[in-house]
Amino acid sequence: MVQTIPSLALLALMVPILGSIGVQSIGFLPAFVALVLYSVLPVLRNTVTGLASLPPALIEAARGVGMDPWQQLVRVELPLALPVIVAGIRTASVWTVGAATLATPVGADSLGNFIFGGLQTRNYHAVLVGCFGAAALALCLDGLGKLLLSGVERRSRGLIALALVTFAGLLSYAATAIAGEYKTRDVVVVGTKTFTEQYILGELLSDRIHRAAGLPVRLKSSLGSSVVFDALVAGSVDVYVDYSGTIWATLMKRSDVPRDRDRMLKAIESYLATEHGVTLVGQLGFENSYALAMRRDRAEDLGVRRIGDLARVASSLAVGGDYEFFGRPEWLALRHSYGLQFERQRSMDPSLMYQAAADGSVDVIGAFSTDGRIVAHDLVVLEDERGAIPRYDAIVLAGQSLRLRHPEVLEALRALDGSITAAQMRKMNLGVDVHGRMPADVARDFARSSDAPPAEGHAP
Repeated sequence: MVQTIPSLALLALMVPILGSIGVQSIGFLPAFVALVLYSVLPVLRNTVTGLASLPPALIEAARGVGMDPWQQLVRVELPLALPVIVAGIRTASVWTVGAATLATPVGADSLGNFIFGGLQTRNYHAVLVGCFGAAALALCLDGLGKLLLSGVERRSRGLIALALVTFAGLLSYAATAIAGEYKTRDVVVVGTKTFTEQYILGELLSDRIHRAAGLPVRLKSSLGSSVVFDALVAGSVDVYVDYSGTIWATLMKRSDVPRDRDRMLKAIESYLATEHGVTLVGQLGFENSYALAMRRDRAEDLGVRRIGDLARVASSLAVGGDYEFFGRPEWLALRHSYGLQFERQRSMDPSLMYQAAADGSVDVIGAFSTDGRIVAHDLVVLEDERGAIPRYDAIVLAGQSLRLRHPEVLEALRALDGSITAAQMRKMNLGVDVHGRMPADVARDFARSSDAPPAEGHAP
């Protein structure tokens, strides 16, 4: 039954399940539990198959010399079935290494960090590092299983020792890396979601905290949208950038769209503090809302300038969105307000949406308004004349743990209040998505050129 659940879904399910029983629900533990469960089937099935395929004469012989069932299992059945059992373990090892790369969205550091981050920022060298690293590890574990079995069959202590020592070395390295995640509690953990802008802002917050407050910072990237907020509340993440519309629609379950930005932000600030102990540190100064975008020539051919115009022709068009878009309240609000009925809906990775619109794979996409690829691919953003989508001001959120441990960090981050315009954010996104720069370099250049000084009393 466990094996029928897609591995990514199983990893995601571990977050609320572990959270409901009061244990760590972000990071190593949910990934470990999910991967152990996912590896059971090949080991169990091969063990049962190996035992069931033993010649009945051998079982009778074991009983004939007076062995009890336990002795019969340990001294006869398991040794004879060992090749089949080890084959199951080797299969499980390869599967588990592949599935482990999907653990990044639940906060577990893995080779998937290279893959997820590389796909979003079009850094295919990073993707290749993650892929080849996972392949090499899978082959290494598979080879160790073969080497250990060969040593047992040949009764070669040297081969057995080599396999065990190599495996112990890998295990020691993994244990050291995992322990390092927990041993230093004074590190400020900055979280990000799974798209370019978030990677840049995560680097910007990290740079600001390190320069202004002098504290070590660790970046935890590519977290799912709900996972990163849950991590903030649980204390696994200390600070990250979210958007007012996401809090309003997804967390507060509000369907109305207030016109007064200040009233909306005050309601969000009160809700976060009262319900979750989260502090709204400040606004970065720009808005990144969901928006419907089309290729310019396609929109002109169809006479579409606003979403209301789109409703007339939507029944013959295909719309694309990121993994979350079609399940979010904003999409439901758009459909309800404009009566949108598309011929097809396609969910895809955010890094592929803009290219899909540019090459005609889809006609309309659920874009992010500050994404530089809107300009790069000559897309046009359709006007939301009925105001169905709420405001998406970028806001910095800090967890209760950070506020109590290091209130000076909150003061340092408040210096970023209003420091980024939509045009500046779009330019930074363009630098990564189109010009191939690293998010850290783009963030560093912006930080050095900004006029925001370090918080008073904290040397850079």
